Amino acid sequence: MICHMKTGLNILACLLAGLAWPAQAQPSLELVELPEGFEIAVYAEGIAEARQMALGANGTLFVGSKRNGNVYAISDLDGDRVGETVRIVDSKLVEPSGTEFRDGALYVSDINRILRYDDIEAQLDFPPRPVVVTRRLPNERHHGRKALRFGPDGWLYFNVGAPCNACDKRDFGEIRRMRADGSDMTTYARGVRNSVGLAFHPQTSELWFTDNGRDQMGDELPSCELNHAPQIGMHFGFPYCHQGDTPDPELGAGRGCSAYTPPVAKLGPHVAPLGLAFYTGDMFPPEYRNQLFIAEHGSWNRSNKIGYRIKLVRFNEAGQFLGQSVFASGWLQGERNWGRPNDVLVMPDGALLVSDDQADVIYRISYRPQ
Repeated sequence: MICHMKTGLNILACLLAGLAWPAQAQPSLELVELPEGFEIAVYAEGIAEARQMALGANGTLFVGSKRNGNVYAISDLDGDRVGETVRIVDSKLVEPSGTEFRDGALYVSDINRILRYDDIEAQLDFPPRPVVVTRRLPNERHHGRKALRFGPDGWLYFNVGAPCNACDKRDFGEIRRMRADGSDMTTYARGVRNSVGLAFHPQTSELWFTDNGRDQMGDELPSCELNHAPQIGMHFGFPYCHQGDTPDPELGAGRGCSAYTPPVAKLGPHVAPLGLAFYTGDMFPPEYRNQLFIAEHGSWNRSNKIGYRIKLVRFNEAGQFLGQSVFASGWLQGERNWGRPNDVLVMPDGALLVSDDQADVIYRISYRPQ
C-alpha cells in the first residue's frame, strides 16, 4: 500500500490499511524548545505508533510500530527533506517495534520472532514475504517489544525484557546477540529490566543501552539508566539492585549492589528512556560530534509527569561521561503530553530524526547557523 503525503492520493485506502491518515492533529511544533540555531519540522506523518527507525542503503526510512502491527517504509523521492511517500511493508504483526537494516535486508522484531525482508528497497511496492530468522524468543508481551541493532562485529543485538515489574525469572531481563542468520544466539548482558535502545560508540565500537527502572517504589525511585557494556558477561543488577545503589525492597535481601555494574548515568525516575544514537553527522556544531542523544518516552506512573524530551549526554575525547542536559523539550505542557519521543536516528545529511508514537509522526531536527 502506498500513501502520498503531498498529493493526498489513496487516503481512504490508507485508512482502511491501518495508516492513521490524515494525522489526528497537527503536531504543536511551536511548543518544542531547542538550542539556538536548531529547527524542527515534520519529516513524515500518519505513521501510527511510530517506534524504532532504521535507514536503508538507498535512503528508505523503515519504522516499526507498537500495537498497530505495521512496518512502514518512508521515501523522500524529490529530495526536499520530507518523506512524502509512505508504504506498508507488512501488517498484522505482533507489536513489530524494532527495525534494522543490513546488506539490503530489513530486519523486524515480532515479539517471539525476528523476521528478514530480503532486497527490500527494490520491492517496496510489492514487499516480499519475510524469512523467519529466529522464533526462539519468549511469547510474553509484557516488556516484550524488542529493539534491534547490528554491532560493528556483525552480530545482531536485541533485548529480552523482564515479563513483570520486578521478578527473578530465568532467560529474561537480558540483552542477547546472534549471527545475522539466527545462529549462535547467546546472552551478552544480564540484569537488564527493559532496554528499548541500543547503540554502539562510533570510536570504541562498545555497546551502550538504556534501561527502564521498576515501578511501585515511589515517585523518585528508582532512576532509569544509561549503561555501558564493553564486554560480554556483565550483570547490571536487576532485579536485585536498581540504579547501582538501591536494593530491591522485595528481592534485594542479602545481595549487595557492589556485586553488579552500576549505570554510567542516572537519567531520572520513570522518564522511560528508549532509543538512543551517537551523533556522527556534520550538520550540527562540532561539539555535538560523538555525543549521545536519548529519547525519553515519559512517565505514566508518577504524581507529576517527567520526561517527554530528548536528552543529550556528553563525553570527553576519551569517551568518558561528562554529564547530561535537555536538548529538546515541549512535548509535555504542565501535566498534559501531546507527544512521546521514542527513537532517534542520524541521517546522512546530519539531521536528527525523532519518532513519536503518540503524535504518529517523524520529526526532523536540523541546524542552521544564525
